[in-house]
Amino acid sequence: MKRLAITAALMCGAALCLSPVAGAQPAPPTAAATANVPLAAKIGHYDPSKTRPLKAVHDGAGTMNFGPIMGANGLSTNLLFLHRGVIHPHSGIGQHFHNHCEEMFVIFDDTAQFTVNGRTSQLTGTWGVPDRMGSAHGIYNPTDHDIEWMNINVGVSKTYDAFNLGDDRVGAPLDKVPQFVTMHLDRSLLKPVDGEAGVSRRRALGPSVFYTPWSFVDHLLIQPGAVLPPTTDRDMSAAYYVISGDGSATVNGETVSIKKGDAVPVDLGQTKSFKAGSQPLELMVIGVARDMKAKDAFMADPKNAF
Repeated sequence: MKRLAITAALMCGAALCLSPVAGAQPAPPTAAATANVPLAAKIGHYDPSKTRPLKAVHDGAGTMNFGPIMGANGLSTNLLFLHRGVIHPHSGIGQHFHNHCEEMFVIFDDTAQFTVNGRTSQLTGTWGVPDRMGSAHGIYNPTDHDIEWMNINVGVSKTYDAFNLGDDRVGAPLDKVPQFVTMHLDRSLLKPVDGEAGVSRRRALGPSVFYTPWSFVDHLLIQPGAVLPPTTDRDMSAAYYVISGDGSATVNGETVSIKKGDAVPVDLGQTKSFKAGSQPLELMVIGVARDMKAKDAFMADPKNAF
């Protein structure tokens, strides 16, 4: 078994390729240091050709390709990273613990076997399974084709940790009903938003799910030409990931075109809005509070649970 604990600055942009680094290292850039960086330079892009091959990830079976699309400097809050890639056939990520951060594996319109704390279920569609702080998780691709995969990590600080169990979960017994929290992103579950024509929304995971400042995951769909109106929140940051479609993002007066695979950071106190282009703009929104006090206040408002 192998224990890994490292600051986000040492992750080489990826927590799945850690290696010891000697000597003092610089801290991640602060929000102030990146304040004058153009929005276009802050937006992450998923480019499969730029992902790297890895094998035996967290002692898992087979191989995968992955790359970072947002790192620890993306937001001033404790979002550590967003990763995207593919898990190759009959391959996976071995079961491992996180004791100082929380992580969620997501698959897009496919099939995978998710494990949390030694219990495994097979899910088909677009699903996410959060691994809450102090729990272990893994994932396995039982199919004969690549599956599209995403990884989201939020900590109690900008520190990533992992403890591998040497468990690839190959051939693990399957529970018919998952014995852990799941997130299903399905357009049929979305509901129109009052006063926002052409916008549908659902809170897929609420604040009570997470132990860190991670506060929610929302699923949004904006119809062609429709707009998600401008809003500002001084206590909540967010990463907006484009699941499908195209359009534009406006953050603090800067407007940039966005498309499938892009990740848009919106930091504390920034004003943001989104507009769909020629296709419906489908977004997954990862909300991270300023701190636990801000999250507790967010969670105390009943409307934020849904």
